[in-house]
Amino acid sequence: MRVNRILLPAVLVVLALVIQVSVLARLHLPGAVPDLLMLVVLGLAMTYGHVAGCLIGFFAGLLADLAPPADHAAGRYALVLCVIGYLAGLTKPENGQLRSAALPMTVVAGAAVLSTLLYASVGALVGDTAARHVGIVSLLFTALVYDLLLAPFTVPWIMALARRLDRDPMASDTGAGGPSPYRWMSAGNARSGNRLTRMRPGGQRDSLLKGGRKL
Repeated sequence: MRVNRILLPAVLVVLALVIQVSVLARLHLPGAVPDLLMLVVLGLAMTYGHVAGCLIGFFAGLLADLAPPADHAAGRYALVLCVIGYLAGLTKPENGQLRSAALPMTVVAGAAVLSTLLYASVGALVGDTAARHVGIVSLLFTALVYDLLLAPFTVPWIMALARRLDRDPMASDTGAGGPSPYRWMSAGNARSGNRLTRMRPGGQRDSLLKGGRKL
């Protein structure tokens, strides 16, 4: 892995964990806690691929397992984020460029549900029945809602930053300002505009006429 692929995930994971523990967990929202750490893993995995996503997810989860006020067995969340990072990395486009917001939002929704189920399942194996007291349906619903609401403000920015620092050639054609986090939302309009420009016959006709005479 390049140096940027180590430093950037390390900074983002630590920052996300601090915000999640010190801010999001203290909001005392009903049901689950918004999983900012998982969203960071998803954004990096969809940019770097499944191998990097698996490694980043493992170390991010292990850090969360060891950071206070963790009250579960070490390695439990590391296993969950390792699987989530690997699966999310498999959705990385071959050319590195997303065409619409449907794919990342689908990945976020699937990860929110799958991570909750995996975490509860592993907890049941080690004798942690906290999910039963809260209610697995409530956890699934609130995790899905919170993560989908938070995703548009985190995932595209993380992916854009990762592509820019990684010097991805697919992300360098947007000018000096770098890749736009929401570029996929305007991709369809740009393609339509190019088709309309090519269909205009005026350019060809003007090139054949000069001074009222046909060349």
